Amino acid sequence: MRCGVSLEDIHEATWIDPWFLRQIKELVDLEARLAAFPAEQIAAGNPGCRELLAEAKKTGFSDPQIAALWHLPTSLDARKLRQEMGIAPTYYLVDTCAGEFEAYTPYYYSTYETGREVDTGTARKVMILGGGPNRIGQGIEFDYCCCHASYALRALGVESIMVNSNPETVSTDYDTSDRLYFEPLTLEDVLNIIEVEKPEGVIVQFGGQTPLNLAVPLLNAGVPILGTSPDSIDRAEDRERFQALLNKLGLRQPENGTAFTVEEAAVIAAKIGYPVVVRPSYVLGGRAMEIVYDRADLENYFKYAVVASGKHPILVDKFLVNATEVDVDAVCDGTDTYVAGVMEHIEQAGIHSGDSACVLPPHNLSKELVREIERQTVALAEELGVIGLMNIQFAVKDGDVYILEVNPRASRTAPFVSKATGVPLAKLATNVIMGKSLRELDPWSKRRTGYYAVKESVFPFRRFPGVDVLLGPEMRSTGEVMGVDASVGLAFMKSQLGAGQHLPLSGTVFISVAEGAKEAILPAAKILDGLGFRIMATKGTAAYLAGHGVAVTPVMKVFEGRPHVVDHMKNREIDLVINLVSDKRTVRDSLVIRQTALLYGIPYATTAAGATAMAQAIREREGCGLSVKSLQEYYGDVLPLRGAS
Repeated sequence: MRCGVSLEDIHEATWIDPWFLRQIKELVDLEARLAAFPAEQIAAGNPGCRELLAEAKKTGFSDPQIAALWHLPTSLDARKLRQEMGIAPTYYLVDTCAGEFEAYTPYYYSTYETGREVDTGTARKVMILGGGPNRIGQGIEFDYCCCHASYALRALGVESIMVNSNPETVSTDYDTSDRLYFEPLTLEDVLNIIEVEKPEGVIVQFGGQTPLNLAVPLLNAGVPILGTSPDSIDRAEDRERFQALLNKLGLRQPENGTAFTVEEAAVIAAKIGYPVVVRPSYVLGGRAMEIVYDRADLENYFKYAVVASGKHPILVDKFLVNATEVDVDAVCDGTDTYVAGVMEHIEQAGIHSGDSACVLPPHNLSKELVREIERQTVALAEELGVIGLMNIQFAVKDGDVYILEVNPRASRTAPFVSKATGVPLAKLATNVIMGKSLRELDPWSKRRTGYYAVKESVFPFRRFPGVDVLLGPEMRSTGEVMGVDASVGLAFMKSQLGAGQHLPLSGTVFISVAEGAKEAILPAAKILDGLGFRIMATKGTAAYLAGHGVAVTPVMKVFEGRPHVVDHMKNREIDLVINLVSDKRTVRDSLVIRQTALLYGIPYATTAAGATAMAQAIREREGCGLSVKSLQEYYGDVLPLRGAS
């Protein structure tokens, strides 16, 4: 349209309905009029300027778009000009009764019309920023936290004003908050609502990274941020400031650096040693994150995976091979810190924390290591001045504790820890944010123990034919389940059932492991062999297992002849698949095995730790049934833990 192509020609080429093309053309024409408006006439006192700006806002142009078209320094300058002209949105009630009856539900949306349907009242009120559209890495877990924050405010006699734009969430239900604004989570829209509602403050730590990114701009606009200060948030997220913080506390992190070009990244990688983890700064859900093993991989990453820029550099971190990852959730009131949960990941570091299964309490970490992790958590919370929730990701390698990431906000594990311990963290954090102390709230006495809880991720692979199920640093899960029992193995078994993996109690296991990973798979193979499973393996893996006392039947790879492993899978002769890869070649060669397992519903493991956990679960499940209890029953029981170190 900008190039002058007629709507008829566009319709012929695209088959987009002419009605929609006309609407788009109106936007393009208005954009051209805005761009052509003389700069010297852009002033609050110019009636022509006011008329054009009012038309643009009614049509849907945002302040940043107008600032760009009029070459204003920032979007706030466009906002200021609009305010000087008296152009502001009003809010209308969503008619949930379709005009049949009068609607009372407190749903509001913005419009540049002339009426007003919102009654803000004079009661105490606090605004909660939700997570916006659900996406990989940010979803229902933050909706859970926003809802519990709203319930906690209601119990405190404070009105909750929810800002969220996702109709698929509970936080946008009509009875969750006192008023809901169904608006995008942008600086412009949030500031517009604040002008109307005038809350005593805004809570940004329950909606994930999206509202957290608004903390500093809102503060600069004079909006009070409740809870952890935006400066502390920036201190945790800014690479240089965070390194200075760790140095001050005497804590360690993997060697790392920041690069803007592939040459700079190569120098850093050569200095700290391959493999390295590379990722853009300020990403969500590990997007565009990759483990690279040599210079060629690094160059491919910059060429195909991501574009570095001066605004968003690439972070290069030493990858800790065979390290155990640990997640910690905590609540701090500025003085005391409640360590809510130390979660040991089942998969080793390198799998995104949102995709890894984890155990609470830890079952392989020594008590001394757990105490050290808790000590570092408290030190970080106090130094950052956290008020509310925080999450820290650690890695343990050779007895040393490394800090991978600190998030001074609610994390995706907050609902899991809340349910596993009986202490609702979002409600606790909201009370702390509103001024109550942890000593007054005393979460320590409310904590429930005596059982294991295992969180397992749920993946959408079956909805995408041909996808590879291998996990890595980029998050792919779309949900999670929890298994609870007195033993780790049975809790893990329950989590697998919840996630859709029905582990066999007998039958045939196929094992294919790349060079360098064969030793890691030996414990799982020995357990399954001891349970009477028939073990089938490709030639190299079979030779290794046989040499270590495992009864094994060799099977051909796909390109070696028939019947090969995929034939056996299609014939329903394999009940469990264990497939570990080490490089791009082995990933490619074994792709058909993983795809066949997915297609035929055969349970599978793609990590040594996951395979070992499955084998232990099958061993504990043998000869006993799985008991079913409600969380409330577990909270009331005191059970002896089995499997603790």
